[in-house]
Amino acid sequence: MSPMLKISNTILFAAVAAIAVSCASEKYKYDASGTFESEEIIVSAESNGKITFLNINEGDRLKTDTIYGMIDTVQLALKEQQLQASMKALKGRIQDIGRQLDPLKEQLSKQTQERDRIARLLEGNAANRKQLDDITSAIAVLRKQIIAQQTAISNANTSISGEIEALKTQMLQIEDMIEKAKIKSPVDGTVLSKYSHKGELAAAGKPLFKVADTDNMFLHAYITSAQLTQIKIGQEVKVYCDFGEKEQREYKGVITWISDKAEFTPKTIQTKDERANLVYGIKIMIENDGYAKIGMYGDVKF
Repeated sequence: MSPMLKISNTILFAAVAAIAVSCASEKYKYDASGTFESEEIIVSAESNGKITFLNINEGDRLKTDTIYGMIDTVQLALKEQQLQASMKALKGRIQDIGRQLDPLKEQLSKQTQERDRIARLLEGNAANRKQLDDITSAIAVLRKQIIAQQTAISNANTSISGEIEALKTQMLQIEDMIEKAKIKSPVDGTVLSKYSHKGELAAAGKPLFKVADTDNMFLHAYITSAQLTQIKIGQEVKVYCDFGEKEQREYKGVITWISDKAEFTPKTIQTKDERANLVYGIKIMIENDGYAKIGMYGDVKF
């Protein structure tokens, strides 16, 4: 072999080795890879009845405490009116104890004055003892009547108040059922799927739509046991969202979950050490700027 050919072969080998090293370096540029996920919630009906309206479509952005649909509440509204009428009637039956006892108290006052007058006459021998005893006895009877009537009215009012409280509880139940007939989203998020429509019958527990909190996304990745010593819950890391070709976006991520059990390497996920048979799942939360989507691939660097 000529010296010139040896030099050419040496240069070619060096170039191939450099490319291999470069590819290996590029291959392990990140510590882990995974896909983006989001907290998905299936919103179900909380009451029974016909859906009067459901103003949502797949892809819509929803806000919490906003009413997007309603289940028929006509019967509940009628029941509420009936309870209000019953409550009004019961309140009208409550007696004013003071007003009811005024006549007896007035008699007691007059009898007391008459007793005092007779007592003065008795001191001057202008009246007999029997007159004083009779009016004293009448006063005692009046006092017992006042106590008895006060007790009876108080007991009647207490009973009526108890009935009113029971109606108030029923009113609260009706109001709660009406509130549950309102269709809302429990989180700010995006509608992924819609399962029900206006005019359909809803039953408690029937799925209406699926919503995902896409403002806070999670990168679900896998790491080897050797990498466990490099991370901890709450640690800030760099997350890169892959948009295809060479386009990427960098996000600040926080590790929120580390699996406490090892599992076999997922076929669709590559870890830093491809020779590892067992890996640990981790989740890294990022604040989404609207570009990251569910199912997109991403990478993480610790």
